[in-house]
Amino acid sequence: MEFIKVNPSYQKHIALIELNRPKELNALNLQLMQELRDVLKELDQDESVRVIVLTGNERAFAAGADIKQMANKTTIDMLMVDQFSTWDQIRKTRKPLIAAVSGFALGGGCELAMTCDMIVASETAKFGQPEIKIGVMPGAGGTQRLTRAIGKARAMELVLTGKFIDAQEALSFGLINKVVPVEIYLAEAMNLANEIAQMSPIAAMLAKESVNRSFETHLDEGLHFERKNFYLTFSSEDQKEGMKAFIEKRKPNYKGK
Repeated sequence: MEFIKVNPSYQKHIALIELNRPKELNALNLQLMQELRDVLKELDQDESVRVIVLTGNERAFAAGADIKQMANKTTIDMLMVDQFSTWDQIRKTRKPLIAAVSGFALGGGCELAMTCDMIVASETAKFGQPEIKIGVMPGAGGTQRLTRAIGKARAMELVLTGKFIDAQEALSFGLINKVVPVEIYLAEAMNLANEIAQMSPIAAMLAKESVNRSFETHLDEGLHFERKNFYLTFSSEDQKEGMKAFIEKRKPNYKGK
């Protein structure tokens, strides 16, 4: 891997992925995104991993797409490259995925953070969709996920002006989960990951799938999907262990089976 660093056992049951193009502020070129797709697919199949944390560095999570790769492309060029098929695969990651964001999360970087299930940000984090300033618009889900996260009016303002918002604004808008000092943003993301990793990985995976489905369906269909996944948990050893531990007033020992 040239642009990705991976530690599949950073903490017990937690994998850490670091975007690694520091000179380019982790700009998301095609190779980086393909490497990220492949790593996430591997970690999704690794039974020892229950939660995945994705981060950059203190200066930038990712400052956007690699504009140099796109500047001279035509519509047909972009269609043939089909870069968004990679994003579609990343979106299908089944295990909980947490973004630990410091510094710039702009354009594609903001879209990548929003593809994750939760976002922990440092006080220095900046979010935005500034594509309008270079004559284009968000293309990796920015108009859709941002609107779902913060509402139409605020999303319109960010997308049509290209302005940035800081971490406190992002928190107040409901875009992120929490803001912490830059010195501990990764540790805080790990704390959240560790809390989730204590739960049944089967239940967590099915719950994530159900929450995401709420954005894609009508209420009746979403409720049907939720109930189906709820019933599925009763086929797991984890469900038996969890309820038995509750009755016996002890901590459950989940095995992901």
